[in-house]
Amino acid sequence: MLDSIITSKTRLKLLVKFFVSATNSGHLRGLAGEFEESTNAIRKELNQLTDAGYLNKQQAQNKVVYKANTSHPLFNSLQSLIRSYLGLDQIVEYLLERTGKVQEISLVGDYAAGIDSGIIEVSLRGQELDEAYVLQAADKMAEILGKKIKMHINSTNHPTAEIVLYREG
Repeated sequence: MLDSIITSKTRLKLLVKFFVSATNSGHLRGLAGEFEESTNAIRKELNQLTDAGYLNKQQAQNKVVYKANTSHPLFNSLQSLIRSYLGLDQIVEYLLERTGKVQEISLVGDYAAGIDSGIIEVSLRGQELDEAYVLQAADKMAEILGKKIKMHINSTNHPTAEIVLYREG
């Protein structure tokens, strides 16, 4: 859907990287290695996104570090668009439907770190959760979104990157 509007795969990867979470940052060589693309392709897209005001850059030691410009008027819209593109809103809605007493739903793993790996990892915490429904919902959402979905139910592992998508009242 979004990839038909934004035809540059590199630009789409950068938007996912920086707008799935405002805390994500990166530098040219690191991003080139992460995306397995040339530094020239990454540089071109970073420059265009920076010139448009969507990204901020700052010097840190010997590197220029890029982050989402959270004060840009379209920041919230872009973040919402990227999260919808990944299907995160659909996943939350689907899980809240009949899962049980959900306390928290978080995005963890690669996507939380802004890496478009094709595997969406979701951590679900709560009481009396219907695990069979959760696994069925994950399979259904994977089919709809065209990405693999891995569920962590009441996991005690604390991921390095985590984005809370829903928290009970």
